[in-house]
Amino acid sequence: MTAFRRLLIVLTIACTSAVHAADRPNVLFISVDDLNDWVGCLGGHPQAKTPNIDRLAASGVLFTNAHCAAPACNPSRTAIMTGLSPHKSGVYDNRQKMRELLPDAELIPKYFSRHGYWSAGSGKLLHYFIDAQSWDEYFPSKETEDPFPRTLYPKNRPVNLPVGGPWQYRETDWAALDATDEEFGGDWLVSKWIGEQLEKKHDTPFFLACGIYRPHEPWFVPKKYFAQFPLKDIQLPPGYKEDDLEDLPPAGQKRGPNRYFPHIREHGQWKQGIQGYLASIAFADAMVGRVIEALENGPNRDNTIVVLWSDHGWHLGEKQHWQKFTGWRVCTRVPMIVRVPAGVPGLPDGTRAGGVCSRPVNLLSLFSTLTDLAGLPAKSGIDGPSIVPLLKNPNSNWPHPSITYLGDPGSYGLSEERWRLIHYANGDEELYDTANDRYEWANLATKPEHADRLVQLRGRAPTKFAELMPASDASLPKLAWHPVKGDTPPSKPDGDPFNVVFTNNWADPVKVFWVDRKGELKSRGVLNSGWRKPLRSRPGAVWLITDDQDKPLGYFVVGDRTAAATIPAR
Repeated sequence: MTAFRRLLIVLTIACTSAVHAADRPNVLFISVDDLNDWVGCLGGHPQAKTPNIDRLAASGVLFTNAHCAAPACNPSRTAIMTGLSPHKSGVYDNRQKMRELLPDAELIPKYFSRHGYWSAGSGKLLHYFIDAQSWDEYFPSKETEDPFPRTLYPKNRPVNLPVGGPWQYRETDWAALDATDEEFGGDWLVSKWIGEQLEKKHDTPFFLACGIYRPHEPWFVPKKYFAQFPLKDIQLPPGYKEDDLEDLPPAGQKRGPNRYFPHIREHGQWKQGIQGYLASIAFADAMVGRVIEALENGPNRDNTIVVLWSDHGWHLGEKQHWQKFTGWRVCTRVPMIVRVPAGVPGLPDGTRAGGVCSRPVNLLSLFSTLTDLAGLPAKSGIDGPSIVPLLKNPNSNWPHPSITYLGDPGSYGLSEERWRLIHYANGDEELYDTANDRYEWANLATKPEHADRLVQLRGRAPTKFAELMPASDASLPKLAWHPVKGDTPPSKPDGDPFNVVFTNNWADPVKVFWVDRKGELKSRGVLNSGWRKPLRSRPGAVWLITDDQDKPLGYFVVGDRTAAATIPAR
């Protein structure tokens, strides 16, 4: 082959690639953290105000039966961004680290970047890190691995909900801030940066991801959003039923009640909490509105796919539960909206405005759906069927269930269009007819007439589950080391047990003691220099470390989660 012919081939390929790149659609990928169905278009709470999300839904396809891959931030976001199901990746828990378990996984932005896109993002898209290698640009700077811009918080905390004990997540609190949106920062700065990118003309197609943090706790937002929901008018969650646990199996009864809900009620803060959540949703909606307005008024309006999703739902008293982590619909069902313009390779006619789809879909499908729409090669080895057939016709036949994996392998929630099965690893089950029981108040699993249905639903779920691998010691949060300067405080254990990993960096052996409630020492053995040892503990426990002659060196106070207790070198 002559040099001229080789040059001609190279130029032809380059020109063809440039044409294809120019024809490819942009992608605007919007995440809203911890948002359940309290959205106007989903009707989850009659007082929710989300005009911007509602308008987006009216302009595209709203999925009313969309579910998360896991009811916790880390496994859900890992599944979305990698396209790998939790039961295969082994990422089930917030305490695990994505890159420890999946060091070679390619995320959506990197895949798009590798195929000619400019991939950029801002805000929380993964679980409290950015994964700099996966992005071309990020705000804040990707090198920081901190996805949060400056955010205004009260100087003295807590504001409204007293801390009930060491078991409590310190961010569970709410208050109206005397600040403008700009002064508050946070999501306002994220929406500002994303909006600036949307206002630009780009030489290459873009994958632009926007992570809105609210309504994730703490529910601190400017007071104008609280003012939309006067406390005297606040309505309790429609899905709340006081005796809703009576027909649940033991695993369900254990999964439901937690300490947050009775603590909130004891302090008369239930309606205040609901007000804070509604206010935070209204704030998040306003930030979504800023982003959509920037798109609509900019040069990328007619060639940008828009996807909006939330990583999981949230309980505000339903099933006597506050927070997430459950398999019930209030926690697994999420807003999911897709709008596709005409001319997109995978859907030339685009989506019809006002489409509503009730088929069971999962956020795990977003990776394959976006590559399908953009005309990119299908990513090998990922899970989740493309939902493009449903974007074309929301009433298309859809043979797939949607499965949400809980934190222990073998436990899951399986959703069909009408029926939901919650299966726990110990064999306990719940069955709900959501067409007639929206809030899952009547567990039908023990009814003989539904035995065949249980068998059929079980047959649609996996039978093999990846092992739950704990996070490495290096990735665990570090307990503070307190050198002994007087008496060691007694333990005030309060909460469920978990492991604390003790590591001895002291040059000599040390002794490890648990300090009981009376301040008495209970020996837990000797830890030689360089050794590590996990020990069961609880929030509020105090652990004293002495030298081999029983001279006190220092102590640790255990927080609300698994952590590393490292005895420092001399």
